[in-house]
Amino acid sequence: MNRSDRPRSHRALLLAAIAVAALSSGCADESAPSTPTTTTSGRQADVAERGASVMPFDLDRTTHRFTRTDTGGVQTVVADDPRDTTQITLVQQHLTAEVERFRRGDFSDPARIHGTGMPGLATLRAHGGRITIEYEAISDGARATYTTNDAGLRDALHHWFDAQVSDHGPHATR
Repeated sequence: MNRSDRPRSHRALLLAAIAVAALSSGCADESAPSTPTTTTSGRQADVAERGASVMPFDLDRTTHRFTRTDTGGVQTVVADDPRDTTQITLVQQHLTAEVERFRRGDFSDPARIHGTGMPGLATLRAHGGRITIEYEAISDGARATYTTNDAGLRDALHHWFDAQVSDHGPHATR
């Protein structure tokens, strides 16, 4: 680099440093659209798309909760707005039907949404009535409680719950 280029390159570096400092200190143009800090993975987007064809309620207006227990777990689906009676009714109707299918070992809906290789799914499909599944309507949605004395089935439920939380991303919690 010759001497005449040095002031120009120093000035460019200085301007770049000032711009970076301004952006990182929050002095950026507040009218510019912000970039979300969390993004949905490609898999989560695919799961949401397939889920919309299986679950009648709006994933963006509801939340799934998957809570592990020593004897299985509790799956709760609630409307984010406890006054959203449309979503609550859809959740209750859907979970009522799912519990009936799950009791028979029919986990075809989760397989359609998450894929047949979903962790825990093959074991749950073969449970042969060794999991008790209770349905309960609650004020803002519905709950399914899974209970078993079989450690292998409990572990399969836990793997299945973990995969649900991972796959549903922002629509699910523990």
